[in-house]
Amino acid sequence: MIDLRPLASLGGANHGWLDAKHHFSFGGYHDPARTHWGNLRVWNDDTIAPKTGFPPHPHRDMEIITYVREGAITHQDNLGNAGRTEAGDVQVMSAGTGIRHAEYNMEDVTTRIFQIWIVPTRTGDQPQWGAKPFPKGERSGQFVTLASGYDGDGDALPIRTDARVVGATLRKGERADYPLGRDRKAYLVPATGAVEIDGVRVEARDGAAISEVEVLSVTALEDSELVLVDAA
Repeated sequence: MIDLRPLASLGGANHGWLDAKHHFSFGGYHDPARTHWGNLRVWNDDTIAPKTGFPPHPHRDMEIITYVREGAITHQDNLGNAGRTEAGDVQVMSAGTGIRHAEYNMEDVTTRIFQIWIVPTRTGDQPQWGAKPFPKGERSGQFVTLASGYDGDGDALPIRTDARVVGATLRKGERADYPLGRDRKAYLVPATGAVEIDGVRVEARDGAAISEVEVLSVTALEDSELVLVDAA
């Protein structure tokens, strides 16, 4: 089953410095039909103006994954962590028992990110933060795990939940398969390009909520960059 959620149908708000599109209910946007997808709670498509950003604010009991599409994001938190994550790379913040952080676009150009929140399976742990470059060549023509709550997922960034965040870059005409499992849910968003899934065309920044599929097959209709959450 595929529920297509076109970009034009998403909620959102334009704050001037931040133009945010919400795949799920968030902030002032509420749609009772779009509150979560399994344990995936938030998928925000954020466009952040140069030299602006999110000032310090708190979180707890949430796994927050940031996928940088364009530009770069600079992280700071009350644990002393600081880092700059560039386009194509990923950062993960496990809020745990509580963390206060800021995310700034310190660049001279616009930054565009996907910010993904997944409800943790395990709570009560100390907060942590990490970031990692994922060269696009490593995920050319195939899905590669970027963040994972499972042992054995190699160099993926750890998250404390029953989920994976995966990415792929496909050339026009290429197909990639992902072993999802019928008891799992997937949410796929092309960062760029357009793909087809079981006869459904998914354009850049559209969301595709997928369930009851053993193996997910994605065919690129254009050169495409994909991000997918495999959720419980």
